[in-house]
Amino acid sequence: MGFADPAALRSAGDKQAHDWITTELAAHRPDDAVLSEEGERHDPRRRDAARVWIVDPLDGTREFGEEGRGDWAVHIALWERGSAAPSQIVAAAIALPAVSLTLSTAYAPPYPERKPGKLRFVASRTRPPALLTAVAEAMDAEIVPMGSAGAKIAAVILGDVDAYVHAGGQWSGTTRHPSVSHSRPDCTPPGSTVRRWNTTGPTRNSPTWWFAGSIGPRRSSPPSHGLGNGERAMRGA
Repeated sequence: MGFADPAALRSAGDKQAHDWITTELAAHRPDDAVLSEEGERHDPRRRDAARVWIVDPLDGTREFGEEGRGDWAVHIALWERGSAAPSQIVAAAIALPAVSLTLSTAYAPPYPERKPGKLRFVASRTRPPALLTAVAEAMDAEIVPMGSAGAKIAAVILGDVDAYVHAGGQWSGTTRHPSVSHSRPDCTPPGSTVRRWNTTGPTRNSPTWWFAGSIGPRRSSPPSHGLGNGERAMRGA
């Protein structure tokens, strides 16, 4: 199967990613429940489970079906009942297989120096927020269209862009919020509402702007833990 039939490729990618991830979780963490975008969303077992894996097997399905694009990702987060974490998400990871990149809450990468030039705002290439153009014009910023939320988060964390402007979301939120918050404490979402996961179903959030520390002063050293690149992704979870 190849790019000649993008619809079939996308469908197969969704299914195969879901099947592989859930099979591996069942084999290695049989007592944990799973909530996958491509699976059974109303499994009552997860409502009483101590641990729930929340999975988006293929984020950026459109880009996955387009030859030459690498901005698609796999998102996995671990929710743990009774965790001290406000959202009860205790670990999260994003993989960008096309570019051999894995980011997780196990390690924080060094902060890169901000690249000179105009501010760069990354946003959805197919569903950009209505306010994006006005904000970018007001701040004299360049807009960078991109696919998967995981790819956008990676761009912020690695310093390729200065902000991720988002206006609603569901599955990617379980990795987006803990990922950016852990890795970049100097990133700023609006308000202070705690996101809740493993509820009756995914919900859409209000507009979210993640402004990286590159807009203000950078820290000289990374925090002790956060989202990072390496094989330690979610080790021991």
